[in-house]
Amino acid sequence: MTQPIALQLYTVRDQLAHDFEGTIRRVADIGYAGVETAGFPVGVSAAAAKALFDEVGLTVCAAHAPLPLGEAAAETLDRLAALGCDRLVCAWLPPNEYATLGAAYRTCDRLNEAAAVCARHGLRLGVHNHWFEFQPLGDTGQRPYEIWLERLDPRIFFELDTYWAKVGGVEPVAALERMGPRVELLHVKDGPADTTQSDMTAVGTGALDYGTIIPAASAAAWLIVELDHCASDMFTAIDKSYRYLVDRGLGHGRA
Repeated sequence: MTQPIALQLYTVRDQLAHDFEGTIRRVADIGYAGVETAGFPVGVSAAAAKALFDEVGLTVCAAHAPLPLGEAAAETLDRLAALGCDRLVCAWLPPNEYATLGAAYRTCDRLNEAAAVCARHGLRLGVHNHWFEFQPLGDTGQRPYEIWLERLDPRIFFELDTYWAKVGGVEPVAALERMGPRVELLHVKDGPADTTQSDMTAVGTGALDYGTIIPAASAAAWLIVELDHCASDMFTAIDKSYRYLVDRGLGHGRA
């Protein structure tokens, strides 16, 4: 049984800002089973977005949003409630949060605090990586993602970004073996996977071997296509990415 395929809407952020409804309808027409949100354009509420997702048959598999701490807490919790989604993903914490071992420990403490808030509101917290969480920390030899495994509340799941793991120096399959069943969401993107921040490409046309990676992610509930930037037309790239995954039996869209 394959996993359903979603699109991280950050991929089409420019298109959403120009035509939110038309863009969502095009994503659904390609065949995607769901979306992962990352905020909404001015004038589009989470409730209105959810109504459109429901109309076109797109499941909200997760939401990237600020941690539910401090002044951001109420807005984040309200957004997740409006979306009817229980997976809140911390998409980004800056590299200086992992600049030293002490900083990494403090970051884990803050994530654990956020996980407790989530639990009190019927939500589950996940953490998404970039490249720097997979690079050795100073002279310790430890990588921040390994510190996650040691110090994060077991309730916190991982959204493994396979592309950035490879850029950071860890093969995605090795990361999956190390992170185990806590990898609940898998970000699927492709490109040269180098440190030059080169343009990404449609899945299946770059350096990542998803024919090996995806079968190793047996615990993942969703495959989430995301291209941070792309030299080609973005709709063409997300269509090719979806077709690659479906045609090779690596994932499935809406029934």
